[in-house]
Amino acid sequence: MPATATHPTREDFAALLEESFGRAEMQEGSVVKGKVVAIEKDIAVIDIGLKTEGRVPLKEFAGPGRDSSLKIGDEVEVYLDRIENALGEAVLSRDKARREESWVRLEKAFQNNEKVTGVIFNQVKGGYTVDLDGAVAFLPRSQVDIRPIRDIGPLMHNQQPFQILKMDRRRGNIVVSRRTVLEETRAGQRQELVSSLEEGQVVDGVVKNITDYGAFVDLGGIDGLLHVTDIAWRRVNHPSEVLSIGQTVKVKIIKINHETHRISLGMKQLQGDPWEGIEAKYPVGTKVKGRVTNITDYGAFVELEPGIEGLVHVSEMSWTKKNLHPGKIVSTSQEVEVAILEVDPVKRRISLGLKQTLANPWEAFAERHPVGSTVEGEVKNKTEFGLFLGLDGDVDGMVHLSDLDWNRPGEQVIEEYKKGDTVSAVVLDVDVEKERISLGIKQLQGDPFAQAGDLKKGSVVTCEVTGVQDAGLDVKIVGTDLTSFVKRSELSRDRAEQRAERFTVGDKFDARVTLFDKRARKVTVSIKALEIAEEKEAVAQYGSSDSGATLGDILGSALKQRESAKKE
Repeated sequence: MPATATHPTREDFAALLEESFGRAEMQEGSVVKGKVVAIEKDIAVIDIGLKTEGRVPLKEFAGPGRDSSLKIGDEVEVYLDRIENALGEAVLSRDKARREESWVRLEKAFQNNEKVTGVIFNQVKGGYTVDLDGAVAFLPRSQVDIRPIRDIGPLMHNQQPFQILKMDRRRGNIVVSRRTVLEETRAGQRQELVSSLEEGQVVDGVVKNITDYGAFVDLGGIDGLLHVTDIAWRRVNHPSEVLSIGQTVKVKIIKINHETHRISLGMKQLQGDPWEGIEAKYPVGTKVKGRVTNITDYGAFVELEPGIEGLVHVSEMSWTKKNLHPGKIVSTSQEVEVAILEVDPVKRRISLGLKQTLANPWEAFAERHPVGSTVEGEVKNKTEFGLFLGLDGDVDGMVHLSDLDWNRPGEQVIEEYKKGDTVSAVVLDVDVEKERISLGIKQLQGDPFAQAGDLKKGSVVTCEVTGVQDAGLDVKIVGTDLTSFVKRSELSRDRAEQRAERFTVGDKFDARVTLFDKRARKVTVSIKALEIAEEKEAVAQYGSSDSGATLGDILGSALKQRESAKKE
């Protein structure tokens, strides 16, 4: 029976069955091969062997770092999303095919710790997106380079290697690093470069970075540290004073640490060491000129020549200005004359003195004012042990309490002085080494004990009453500057006459010296002792009371004899 529209032939059934089997082989969600059969504007028509072709935008065949040229007859792999849509066409995707291919390849590379190739094509929050031939990965900003990069423009849209740090296919996440690749590459280069360098070798380098403590110099792929103390023999406060970024410098390799790949460099080592023969060049005691380079709390550094600095300690800056900050005496860059005090070539230290170039004010004072001379000074301070006087030459002298007055206690006399008073004093001693000047005020009047002449114990003296007290009398020995105190018990032999109130200030009487001690600076007198001595003398001269004469007769005769002697 002939075939009709409603009754297909056996051949039609065979074709339908073959088509059904073909569709079964092509599963949705798989990658299949196809051929470009036509290109219409921005669409490529792909035949994958189904009843109808699929249409794929040309832009899916292009991408960062890939050639977008496509021509009829090219065989391509596409992702079969749907076998047939509402229009009866196959729904194909080149992007999804590439993504599937990339994930398989990337997972293998991740497992084998292999590098992959990709292209940075966009910037996102916290980093950048990278096209790994269809799969999109995230590149954190910290993983772009070894050091932070301000401008990533030159790295965009260029094929370069990356290391996969993390993958999650279920979530579609891939994290990559460019920094890891650079570090690995650089480590190899550093190892190779370090092995080619030797300590003591002189090489050229380029200043790459400058810090407070030195400069990093690029030696052609590896950096070395040029410490600030190794830039020059002279003091360099900051490396930028001598170096600038990009400058080519000749350096000497001082030390290489093959484990850490750290290299220490030096520039001053290429010049002669100025400390060689330093002792002969700067003998102790010589005076030289220099420039103040740095001032600290403990002194000032003075440059004697490039690379040679010495320290003027604060204690060696001034003879008289103590506890003063060095900055109050000298200033940076000031030219000063200093004396060499000590040279230590091993520790590379020179001790300098500023005050030693000036006259010692204590020596000058001793020359102008020898011991025994009189000086004037202003009371600068009062202490528990004496007065300090400001003297000419900006030096101070001290009057000890014991040198204020011959007769009165120093604690009492010092209260009569106040700051600012101008007083005279005698120079007692000048100790140049200890920087001390001893002065005396009482010495202006002379020592009354030294002026007492032949006064001694047993001498009869005339005393003048200067004060009347219950316990006795304050007296002055007439003809001297000596004073004494007569106790009540020494006022008379007669107990009834031992009354101080029978005397008034200005009264004079004779008394006998009972103690005269120059060392203890003490003299005592007694009326009672004089009366007893006179009695003994009278008895001895005029006879004994055993002869029949009374003691009154003997004393009366003695008194008459004494009065007549005085008249003669």
